[in-house]
Amino acid sequence: MEHQKEELAEPVSPVGQYFNSSVLCIYIIGVLEFEVPIDDLQTYALLQDVFLPINPRFSSIMVQDKNGEKQWKKVDVNLKDHVNIPIFPEGKTVELHDKYFHDYLSSIAMEQLPQSRPLWEIHMINYPTSDACSTIIFKLHHALGDGYSLMGALLSCLHRADDPCLPLSFPSLKQSKPEASTKSICRKFSYMLSSAFNTVSDFGWSVLKSSIISDDRTPIRFGDDGADFQPISISSMTFSIDHIKDIKSRLGVTINDVITGIVFYGTRLYMQDMDSKSKSSHSTALVLLNTRNIEGYQSINDMLNTKAKGPWGNKITFLHVPIPKLNETRISTPLEFIRDSHNIIKRKKQSLGVVLTGTLLDIEGKLRGQEAVAKRIRGTLTKSSAVISNLVGPVQQMALANHPVKGLYFTLAGGPESLVISIMSYMEVIKVTLKTEKDLIDEQKLKSCMQSAFEMILRAAMEIPLETKR
Repeated sequence: MEHQKEELAEPVSPVGQYFNSSVLCIYIIGVLEFEVPIDDLQTYALLQDVFLPINPRFSSIMVQDKNGEKQWKKVDVNLKDHVNIPIFPEGKTVELHDKYFHDYLSSIAMEQLPQSRPLWEIHMINYPTSDACSTIIFKLHHALGDGYSLMGALLSCLHRADDPCLPLSFPSLKQSKPEASTKSICRKFSYMLSSAFNTVSDFGWSVLKSSIISDDRTPIRFGDDGADFQPISISSMTFSIDHIKDIKSRLGVTINDVITGIVFYGTRLYMQDMDSKSKSSHSTALVLLNTRNIEGYQSINDMLNTKAKGPWGNKITFLHVPIPKLNETRISTPLEFIRDSHNIIKRKKQSLGVVLTGTLLDIEGKLRGQEAVAKRIRGTLTKSSAVISNLVGPVQQMALANHPVKGLYFTLAGGPESLVISIMSYMEVIKVTLKTEKDLIDEQKLKSCMQSAFEMILRAAMEIPLETKR
């Protein structure tokens, strides 16, 4: 039993209530792949001394006070209730362990965490797979915080594998901006007009997509009912950061543009293979964005610096991004998907649509309550074709209590969408994780199409001289 303590921690944020409501229950699944077995890992000591002190929410439950307001209430944590060590059949091959792990990961992602104890758990898989010698799965309720907060918390438990005394560091998110003084008055006026138009267009489109307009039914979207309780599958694939940077340099775009273009192109190739008509269907991706004022973080302390980045919690909003349609021209010139992604993202940056969308949800929450907003968010998810989320991971290799981490990836679970695409960088690779509705989407074929898209885009980009940068 976990006994409630007397003190109240803090009110639950509106977004935290949206993600833990009667219509939505969203989880973040994080996976650490290790190079060595984890037999001697001092799990309970690490959780008690390192993990729990990071934030009071890891030792709190969500309760409702007499006024109907939800609060985080501190409790005594029984760590044994939060640690799971599954037993796989003995003497099996690595291939069978792959299947057992895959089935186990998909299964626990579907289960709901008890509301009577803190909303997290870990699963320790001490069996070799083709990807790792052992694995730890973190399952964290999204109400605890967004990916940025929770990733900072998890990574603060780890250290650099080469030198624990040195901090982990991350790629800079800063982008060079031209000096304001170099812009002419005409260019500034043009930018303001463009920004105003894009804001009105994006905000209006977001409202329509959240309430009236649904994407077409396609091989990646069944309908408006939602896939909350349908069997799912979770798998991942890796791409070389060096290859991504090669494409970026030759096209003169950003790494995000390249990754988004590959994901969109691979998705359309899959849709065409499964149903040729769907290559030109109306499909949108719901991209989750962090609203913190982050120009760049270089260390764990930067990630957890609440004064600089805003308070712990869910500082996120969403953006509707149309998935470019596939036609004969784009099949023969796959780089058009990169350029389309670049232009779409550039235009979206000249818009305050996401800010207005967040403001609208806040107003609706105050007027109609958090359950009404949760229903609207659920409707937004079901009316879209895919959810895309991304996080930036450390440049150096990490270790947990001197156990080197080989790989790192995450996904979202519990939502009504049929396809979630999560993107995570770590060391020299970018890992793309697919959470798919098992009875609707052919996971292996989708992965194959993503790989084909990457190879075709890389091959086409290599034909462009570096100095051209078109």
